Amino acid sequence: MAEVTAKLVKELRDKTNAGMMDCKKALVENDGDIAKASEWLRQKGITSAEKKAGRVAAEGIVESYIHTGGRIGVLVEVNCETDFVARREDFQSLAKNIAMQIAACPNVEYVKIADIPEDIVAKEKEIEMGRDDLGNKPDNIKEKIVEGRIQKRLGEMCLLSQPYIRDQGITVEELITQQISKIGENIQVRRFNRFVLGEGIEKEVTNFAEEVAAQAGLK
Repeated sequence: MAEVTAKLVKELRDKTNAGMMDCKKALVENDGDIAKASEWLRQKGITSAEKKAGRVAAEGIVESYIHTGGRIGVLVEVNCETDFVARREDFQSLAKNIAMQIAACPNVEYVKIADIPEDIVAKEKEIEMGRDDLGNKPDNIKEKIVEGRIQKRLGEMCLLSQPYIRDQGITVEELITQQISKIGENIQVRRFNRFVLGEGIEKEVTNFAEEVAAQAGLK
């Protein structure tokens, strides 16, 4: 397999205007062949989706999902460009699937990595830099390892980076990209809230055996 270098990825990005990660994946799938990778991106609809990504998406819906038993609930705002698309069944189905994804991901707090506050990123870096297994490594190697770990950790906190629960071969971001190509409008997840029954409430811990003994007059 040909080596997929940063220069090769940039060349494909300049040619297709697709995202860096999509370009890298296209090159990996096509053994570093620029022409085949470009065709792969077009077949996936990724190049057309990238062109739509900068357009204003101010319509859409607020979708909800309540997990069986009513113990977990989600509200998510998914935006598109027109009210016509917002009423389409395929767009509403996408929003419902995204809401279900959020319900299934207890560690997800942000939509995308760019939404994570700088102080959180700095704290994660501080934690990683202090790990024992980095102690004897040169600074330049340590920085690369830490950067990789931080990106992995930040990705775990973001909705768009998650493997899609209905198809583990793609991420939520790739799912949305596919729908942008299919529907023909920019689609964005703007915000969400995940509710867990009783979360944050300090519950009284009762020793059942002691309670029974007290009621029986044994204590």
